[in-house]
Amino acid sequence: MIYNRQVKIIYRPEIDGLRAIAVGAVILYHAQITIFGYQPFNGGFIGVDIFFVISGYLITSIILKELVTTGSFSFKHFYKRRIRRILPALLFVMLVSIPFAWMCLLPISFIDFSKSILYSLGFSSNFYFLYSGQQYGDESGLLKPFLHTWSLSVEEQFYILFPIVLLVTFKHFRKYLIHILILGFAISLGLADWGSRNHPSFNFYVLPTRGWELLAGSILAYFEINNGHRSKNRILNLILPFIGLILIGHSIFIFNDEIFHPSFYTLSPIIGVCLIIWFSNKEEIITKILSTKLFVGIGLISYSLYLWHYPIFAFTRQIYFFDGSIIKKLFVGLIIIVSSIFSYYLIERPARNKNNKSIKVFYSLFCVMILLILLNVLSLKGFFSRYSNEIKESIFYDLNQRYFIVNSENEKCRNHKDGCSFNINSNKKIYIVGDSHMEILAYDLKERVISKSYQFNTSIITGCMIAPGFNLIDIKTQKITNCNNKYFSKIIKTLKNEKNSIIIFGGRYPVYLTNTYFDNKEGGVEGFNDSRKFVPINYGSDIKKNFKSAIEKISLNNYVILTYPIPEVGWHVPRKLLSQLRIDIFKSKNFKIVDKEITTSYEVYKKRTKSSFELLDNVKGKNIYRVYPHTLFCNTIIKKRCLTHDNENVFYVDYDHPSLKGAEMINNLIMKEIEKIELKSN
Repeated sequence: MIYNRQVKIIYRPEIDGLRAIAVGAVILYHAQITIFGYQPFNGGFIGVDIFFVISGYLITSIILKELVTTGSFSFKHFYKRRIRRILPALLFVMLVSIPFAWMCLLPISFIDFSKSILYSLGFSSNFYFLYSGQQYGDESGLLKPFLHTWSLSVEEQFYILFPIVLLVTFKHFRKYLIHILILGFAISLGLADWGSRNHPSFNFYVLPTRGWELLAGSILAYFEINNGHRSKNRILNLILPFIGLILIGHSIFIFNDEIFHPSFYTLSPIIGVCLIIWFSNKEEIITKILSTKLFVGIGLISYSLYLWHYPIFAFTRQIYFFDGSIIKKLFVGLIIIVSSIFSYYLIERPARNKNNKSIKVFYSLFCVMILLILLNVLSLKGFFSRYSNEIKESIFYDLNQRYFIVNSENEKCRNHKDGCSFNINSNKKIYIVGDSHMEILAYDLKERVISKSYQFNTSIITGCMIAPGFNLIDIKTQKITNCNNKYFSKIIKTLKNEKNSIIIFGGRYPVYLTNTYFDNKEGGVEGFNDSRKFVPINYGSDIKKNFKSAIEKISLNNYVILTYPIPEVGWHVPRKLLSQLRIDIFKSKNFKIVDKEITTSYEVYKKRTKSSFELLDNVKGKNIYRVYPHTLFCNTIIKKRCLTHDNENVFYVDYDHPSLKGAEMINNLIMKEIEKIELKSN
């Protein structure tokens, strides 16, 4: 049990040194530093886990000290300190970020930016990023300025719930307090390990699977207060902090995005942090190093460093500045350090200074928070008015048009996978089958074929190749993705039973057949590297044979249009284009997109799609028709480059999906094949 003794929480500089390691690891991880093609800080995300242990230790120490010495606990005093510690710098970074978001972010990204701030103000951005489908570590996440606030939300939720639980337990079950802490630790760790294999994204973002890391620090605080001291074993005090540092370093340099996390594997760095907290002492070398002015100084500004680094990285990535030379990256790093020092001395310290009355601090925070809420609610419209009509018409399009099923006349068609039908009274049928590439074509194509009195049907699953025996498995979770063989078989069976229908097949075949996402690194050009890891199951001669057999059987009684691969790009085209424009010409009526060309290599396209062409060319039959999108975008003879835009239009909406204009161009080819089929059938 805990004895009623006076307990003093003494400042420990080595904990600030631990904070320095934690924030340094996180920043280097997000910076994606590469040395000879290798990223040495792949496990830097573990820095957040280090912060959690430290927070659990310090918060529990504060609460238990008050309970032990006074027998009660002041929630008012506790939350005042938390507010003065967390909100001033956070609100300041948010406020400063808004003008840069206005300048750098595309409308859809601006809307996401505003939502993330609003959820963060409500201590729930972890749930926003979870339910918006954002996988931490993905390339797209590096462009979201406030993705890192998920961890702050987890801590804030802990600060709300834990004091209540601890107070009730201390008052009514004091002798079982340590047992309850250890039980909570064990349950949370077990849940995290199970979740890492079955629900990795949920597992990453939520308090129940992160709580064990915070409780690890709580358990240390309990024993320190209960014993009145930490370890007094001189030999262990000299050895174990060094082992703790090795465990932390091993995690930072050896872990990567494919490791199950948080899980039993994460015990390694957590134990390392606990060893340093418990066994550190003034006579030991690791404690001396962590207590040096450099480490302590970084630790003191670690919160500001954490707040600033992610939005600065995101904004500079948005304009492709951070993806440049090492000099540019060092310059960005200098901006982060200067901004952090500024906010620490001018925002953090004054807000925490007891000489500054709470009422003034809270009034200021309230005004800034209201201002942020109003600005971000207004920003939910995306601020399309920032751009001239020429740019809006050529670069942007309404994302709702891609998901045209939701706004269709058939209210039951809320999911492409369920199969959606339009103009169902017509006996002439057209099916479009494939992934998101075909999904974008479907919006414009639907209107065209319905005007020709066809029934229009969709069989689409994004991210999936519809072919018998083919599936994708996530390497990390070892689980099959949303592609489903059983559903594929149902589609194929349905199509085989059709007669005199037109079936359009297509998709991003190069990804499925090569097991790699396009990074466009040819010629030293900056490219995009998708971090998702998938492998095809049973791909090989059987897949080719099954694909050929299924399509040819369908074509015996129907007409099949095979859509060949759309050239992939390697850049988010609208973002890349706008990054090259000056803000002062956003309203220019004389703007011509062709002045800033973005192209890809036709030779790279041919090499990349070789297996895809072989797969599709292998399908034979008198009712087989073919569409080649690359003939629209690629100069195959002289320059041998594939264009992403001309002087009036942009052909892509992101890294590989066609824009509405690009879709219209591809659909022109499809409609020509449909006209050939009509002539033949008549």
